[in-house]
Amino acid sequence: MTALRFAFTLHATCGKARTGTIRMQRGEIRTPAFMPVGTAATVKAMKPEAVRQTGADIILGNTYHLMLRPGAERVARLGGLHHFMNWERPILTDSGGYQVMSLSELRKLTEQGVEFRSHLDGSKHMITPERSMEIQRLLGSDIVMAFDECPRADRPRDEIAASMELSMRWAKRSREGFDVGEEHASRAALFGIQQGALHEDLRRISADKLIDVGFDGYAVGGLAVGEGQEAMFGVLDYAPGMLPVDRPRYLMGVGKPDDLVGAVERGIDMFDCVLPTRSGRNGQAFTWAGPLNLRNARFAEDTGPLDQRCQCPVCTTYSRAYIYHLVKSGEMLGAMLVTEHNLGFYQALMGGMRTAIAAGTFADFAATFRRDYLGHSA
Repeated sequence: MTALRFAFTLHATCGKARTGTIRMQRGEIRTPAFMPVGTAATVKAMKPEAVRQTGADIILGNTYHLMLRPGAERVARLGGLHHFMNWERPILTDSGGYQVMSLSELRKLTEQGVEFRSHLDGSKHMITPERSMEIQRLLGSDIVMAFDECPRADRPRDEIAASMELSMRWAKRSREGFDVGEEHASRAALFGIQQGALHEDLRRISADKLIDVGFDGYAVGGLAVGEGQEAMFGVLDYAPGMLPVDRPRYLMGVGKPDDLVGAVERGIDMFDCVLPTRSGRNGQAFTWAGPLNLRNARFAEDTGPLDQRCQCPVCTTYSRAYIYHLVKSGEMLGAMLVTEHNLGFYQALMGGMRTAIAAGTFADFAATFRRDYLGHSA
C-alpha cells in the first residue's frame, strides 16, 4: 500500500471560515494553522521540541537563506533539513523569490530567473524555477512553494500585471521541475502562489492560470508588503474565493493576531510570520488582552503572569517583573521566554479558532477576541 502523499479534509465551516486537516507522511496539520518561521534551520531562540510543545504541527524553512548558508547540497549530505535540525514533522519551504527581491543586491531579473549577489558575502547566484525546486528537494521539504516574483503593491498596474504573468509562467516551470524529482514528488506537495497585488481582475487571471496547471494548495501572495490591514482585507474579501474550495489556502507572511482572525473569517487556512519570534526578541508579548511592551517600567514589580488566560510554561512559572528584568538587562533568557510564550499564544489562538468554527460560533469568537485584544494594550 502506497503511503499517503497529501490529503486535505474540510471538517466544518462557519461563514467563510474553515477548519480541517492536511495529512502527509510526516504527520497531520490542523487548520487553520500557524507555521513558526525557522528561517535558517532554527526557530530563533527555541529548541525544536519546545516549538512542538507550543502546539505547532508544521514549521517554515527558507530556501534563500539555506541555499546561501550552509548550502542545500550540504544539508542533503547531512541527511536533509528534518534530520539536520531535529524536526521530524512537516516543513514548508518558501521558494526564495521574496528574499531575492528584498534582501539581495544587484539583482537582475530575466525570463529565465533571477541573478543576484548574496547579502552575506557578495557572491553571485542564480535562482530559476527549476533551481528553486531542486533546492527544496535537496532540503527534503514536505510542502514546496512555486518560484515567483513579489512586486510591491504600490508599483504601476502594468508592472504588476507583467510581474504576475511572469510568475504564472514560472509556476508552470515550477510544476514541471517539481515533477522531475520523482522520489521526492511522491511524498511532497507543491503549492502555487496567486499574485496580482490589489487588483481583482489580475488576481482572477492569476488564479485561473494556477488552477490550469494544478497544485496541491494555493497561496495568496503579494500581501503583507506594506499595503496595510484594510487593503489586505479588501483583497481577502474576494481572493480566497477564486481558489479551489477543496485545497488549502495559505496567506504568506501574515501576521498580527487580529490579522489572523480577520483572514480566517475570509477563508484562509494557513499562515506564517516572523512576528511572534521577532517580537519575542524585542520584549513584546502577545496576550488575549493585547500586546505588552515588557520594557515598560510599569511591569518592574508586577508579580502576575504575562497573560492570566495563558497556560504556557512561561506564564505558569515566571512573573512579568522577572521577564521585565531580563529584557531590560539584555539577558538571552528574556528573549527565549517571551518567544516561547508568543508562539504558545499564537497556537492557542489557532486552536480557539478551530474549536469555534467546529462549534459554529466563530462570529462570536472573533467579536470577543477583537473586543479584548484591540480594546487594551500596554
